[in-house]
Amino acid sequence: MSAPRIAIFGPDPLLSVTIETRSSGEELHLHPAGQGVWVARMARELGASPILCSFLGGETGALLEPLLTANFEVRVARTSGVSGSYVVDRRGDERNVLASALRPAPQRHEVDDLLSSTVAAALGSEVLVICNPYPADGIPNEVYETLVADVRAAGVPVLVDLSSPRLDHALRHQPDLVKLNDWELAEFVRGPVDGRRMLAGAQALIDAGAGAVVVTQAEGPVLVLSHHADPFEVVPPVFPVGHREGCGDTMMGAIAAGWARGLPLRDLTSLGVAAGSINFLRRGLGTGSRSAVEELARTIVVRPLLEAASKTAV
Repeated sequence: MSAPRIAIFGPDPLLSVTIETRSSGEELHLHPAGQGVWVARMARELGASPILCSFLGGETGALLEPLLTANFEVRVARTSGVSGSYVVDRRGDERNVLASALRPAPQRHEVDDLLSSTVAAALGSEVLVICNPYPADGIPNEVYETLVADVRAAGVPVLVDLSSPRLDHALRHQPDLVKLNDWELAEFVRGPVDGRRMLAGAQALIDAGAGAVVVTQAEGPVLVLSHHADPFEVVPPVFPVGHREGCGDTMMGAIAAGWARGLPLRDLTSLGVAAGSINFLRRGLGTGSRSAVEELARTIVVRPLLEAASKTAV
């Protein structure tokens, strides 16, 4: 059986230059980075065949392309502006960003190239994942509305990991799943989402068009709500020490892989929480072995939301 195909709209891969210290001295490492890359990396690790749809341009884009194509199938929209990049110092205990450069806004025809290549890739895939641009205002919001509408019209499920206002546009055409964190949910509802207000915020997303909602809150339980089941929480393991970079994107990659394999919502969110937790234990972004993720997923606690609320009250 061939690996399920997952199309990923990840418009802005970044070139990461990392400085690390080894016993032999300092070392420089070049890696592809960014939301779409980390989603694709974990989806591939969990047995899917990702297709990353991205802008690439300039010197950084030229360096990025072979790093990407060595790992994934890639659909490239060429830009006149350079791709983004950053330099990270990891010689100490903390991760310090020394410098960063963002891509300029793409031209209209460049956006059209990326949109059309993404739709074409999605229509040959089991699922489409839609990620944010970087910088946030780099792509017209209507692109997200078009992607969801046209791909779902062809019968392909759409999963989105977006923040407002892109999320608001995507919701107009009923994405099958929305994943976001608690502060992005607060931004969507324009108010606090602490305590029981988080469920109300998730319900607002359902009312706005989401088929299912997954809300993360740092090390806290993940809230899951859908049209077809009572709300429940997925409880991550408690790891006091680790690295948060890319955990949410790693989780999204696992959710997409689970969706493409036909897993039910409870199982694919448990797989996502396990992948994010394994990533937390590593310095790499979007990384973790399939065996470790699947083993940890078997230990993840899933509980009804009402049960969780009553335990908190006690």
